[in-house]
Amino acid sequence: MNAAIRIRENGPMTADAAANTTPLQIGPHSVWPPVVLAPMAGITNAPFRTLCREFSGGKGLFVSEMITTRALVARNDKTMHLIHFDGTEKPRSMQLYGVDPATVGAAVRMIVDEDLADHIDLNFGCPVPKVTRKGGGSALPYKRNLLRSILREAVGNAGALPVTIKMRKGIDDDHLTYLDAGRIAVGEGVTAVALHGRTAAQHYGGTADWEAIARLKEAVPEIPVLGNGDIWRADDAVRMMRETGCDGVVVGRGCLGRPWLFGDLVAAFEGTHAPATPGLREVAGVMRRHAELLGEWLEDEERGVIDFRKHVAWYTKGFSVGSEMRRKLAMSSSLAELDAHLADLDLDQPWPAGAEGPRGRTAAGKRVVLPDGWLGDPYDCAVVGADAELDTSGG
Repeated sequence: MNAAIRIRENGPMTADAAANTTPLQIGPHSVWPPVVLAPMAGITNAPFRTLCREFSGGKGLFVSEMITTRALVARNDKTMHLIHFDGTEKPRSMQLYGVDPATVGAAVRMIVDEDLADHIDLNFGCPVPKVTRKGGGSALPYKRNLLRSILREAVGNAGALPVTIKMRKGIDDDHLTYLDAGRIAVGEGVTAVALHGRTAAQHYGGTADWEAIARLKEAVPEIPVLGNGDIWRADDAVRMMRETGCDGVVVGRGCLGRPWLFGDLVAAFEGTHAPATPGLREVAGVMRRHAELLGEWLEDEERGVIDFRKHVAWYTKGFSVGSEMRRKLAMSSSLAELDAHLADLDLDQPWPAGAEGPRGRTAAGKRVVLPDGWLGDPYDCAVVGADAELDTSGG
């Protein structure tokens, strides 16, 4: 199977389609276009970042998957592998998850002392129960003083490295925290804030609240504000910036099975030739390349192809690929086996009308799992127990 990933070009975009904006400034790093790959556990590893950067021509900012501060400080083997950056990744952007100020500070000092990254992002947006039940992720900003203490430790130990944060609107509609969190971030010297326009209770369901992004931009004009949520196509990113006044966008589920979206985003912001939507032959080439990169990264072809399996449904969404063929693709255990199944597809299919829209997690929210008594005092600074942090990364 040909692993080529170049896709044909359409004509230039109209002037109205291009975004009239300036580069996103993250400390000393000027990011153009103002587009950031969202950290996604098990997804935004080095191979996926490589694919996205290849399509964008190296433009934009591509963040690692979430790294647990305790595991980093303990030099957990899995974590040390996850923090490896390709020599071409500049700036090297690492997202940290932590709930204990001292541990977060130690992790940041380690990053600085050992030159492990050029930019640190802190996760206060993850809504999954194994994170929120420990008071982490999107649960943590409710504890204003704990948030302040973590940010103070991170920024204070970062030296010249810029520190940014990613968060949600709050725990639920009755416990919104994003405006307070934004003001605290400014006060503690955070360089930029990103807001996913959903609460933790919404998880990934419903529609992202872009108006909240606009309100946050009005509340913290001192620093860049990035918007996140429901960016499925390049024109969604342009529209978000126009409607909210935000300084940049963070793209998460929209690029699942669509790493070429970053090429579309470059074209949209620069007003240049827009890449054509790929047919199944081009998509199959990207799939093969992705699996191969994973095998190289894991130093094990079989493990790489097995890790790739979760991407199959995202890449093939909308195409006429039967359930049995999808099952075969998702059960491949070698590149040769994957090649054989890809060759059996009707590769002459054009881009289908049903290929756009939500991918990845789409479930509506449930009750947010929180530590006992978490909603009592919003200014309590206590960390929830000695086991509050996950002991491995990628949650």
